[in-house]
Amino acid sequence: MDFLKSIVDLFLHLDDYLNVAIQTYGFWTYGLLFVVIFIETGLVITPFLPGDSLLFAAGTFAALGSLNIYLLWGLLVVAAVLGDTANYWIGHKLGLAIFDTQNRFLKKVLKKEYLEKTEAFYAKHGGKTIVLARFVPIVRTFAPFVAGVGTMEYGRFISYNVIGGFLWVTLFLFMGNFFGNIPFVKANFELVIIGIILVSVLPMLVEYLKARSEKKASAAGPTL
Repeated sequence: MDFLKSIVDLFLHLDDYLNVAIQTYGFWTYGLLFVVIFIETGLVITPFLPGDSLLFAAGTFAALGSLNIYLLWGLLVVAAVLGDTANYWIGHKLGLAIFDTQNRFLKKVLKKEYLEKTEAFYAKHGGKTIVLARFVPIVRTFAPFVAGVGTMEYGRFISYNVIGGFLWVTLFLFMGNFFGNIPFVKANFELVIIGIILVSVLPMLVEYLKARSEKKASAAGPTL
């Protein structure tokens, strides 16, 4: 429960944490952001790290002059692409056996329901999942892993990976940069972050409700 509270606090006060990082580490903040984006996309055990919201927050601070938007953009696109690449090869080498771990922490993070949702997303969208998943929390972290476990060739994967990483970072980073100086955004940053999270999880929620509806219809059988 304490861990969950910490994650929620991180998301809701991301602007405060990022401001402290900039004031404390200065130029090294770029490296810190690079590492977080890489890990969030690159390690299947860290789907709880901020992704969309962190990019938006970083863009906001760039709008205020605290960070260089173009340096951020280049570094974070590379971090996103390298992260998915690492996750692909982890899936390729370790396979689904990693979900049979007896480690308590890993069992809490590596939930098979996340894997099942990603596989359902994958079944519907095919290779485009690698691009679309960038915009869906949790699925974003599991999609490259599932691609590595499956039969998608790396040459095909990397093209989707580069396109997805470029679009994801560009959209949220420059959206934060554009809206960052608007007084309403400054005064209601927590609400903006909540809005981003809700919009991000909406596709997954729609897919879940559709699958649930289809399952109920199937269980009810044909009507006369």
